[in-house]
Amino acid sequence: MNMLGIARANKVVTLELQRPERRNALNTAVCSGVTAAVRDAERDGARAIVITGQGSAFCAGADLGSAAYDRDFIGSLYTMLTTLRETPLPVIAAVNGPAVGAGVQLALVADLRVVADSGSFMIPVAKLGFAMDNWTINRLSELAGGSVARSMLIGVESIDVDRAAQCGLANRRGDLAAAQDWAAEIAELAPLSLRHLKLVFNHMPDSTPTREQQEAHTAAWSSSDVAEARAARKEGRPPSFRGE
Repeated sequence: MNMLGIARANKVVTLELQRPERRNALNTAVCSGVTAAVRDAERDGARAIVITGQGSAFCAGADLGSAAYDRDFIGSLYTMLTTLRETPLPVIAAVNGPAVGAGVQLALVADLRVVADSGSFMIPVAKLGFAMDNWTINRLSELAGGSVARSMLIGVESIDVDRAAQCGLANRRGDLAAAQDWAAEIAELAPLSLRHLKLVFNHMPDSTPTREQQEAHTAAWSSSDVAEARAARKEGRPPSFRGE
């Protein structure tokens, strides 16, 4: 079953997550497919990439049925994010609907975000017992501001398109066609200039975790709270976290 649509119009490649029945949740196959498609776009002389979701959602994050707990998935997720960050091609996220968890990471790793009226952003790691990496926390703080980032991560607030535009998380409001039009304009700009800009913008000296931060990250992922969140979701009840 095809889970990733790839289309090219002149110098712009559009990648469409195609799991609408799962609200475009990510699994290992999707992440690996995006990574390969980005490398193919580079080799084929593309000048810009647009990434979006099929149907009413941009990306519901990790497929919590299994992927979020799978080591292979975690590796493929961060390989995809690193590939999108390090590609010299400008990447625009066309956020056509809700972006949740790893879906927000996918939007954040893009260089620019065009958000539809139905677009929104939410990172529910504190409801799931997970821990987020330094890069994501810093990137969200940089783009949306520290106050909004704290509201989203600590307060688990959902940010709609109005607030996203107000805080700067959304560079523009619009649909997929608007994102593709902008990508086509950017594709005509000087590639080496854009590559340099991406390298500078993406340089985050504080993204390497301290020992204490790494220990806290590991403790969260290996805690009984993660198993409790998973069990609670299956049983349709609120989780009871114990912090151990």
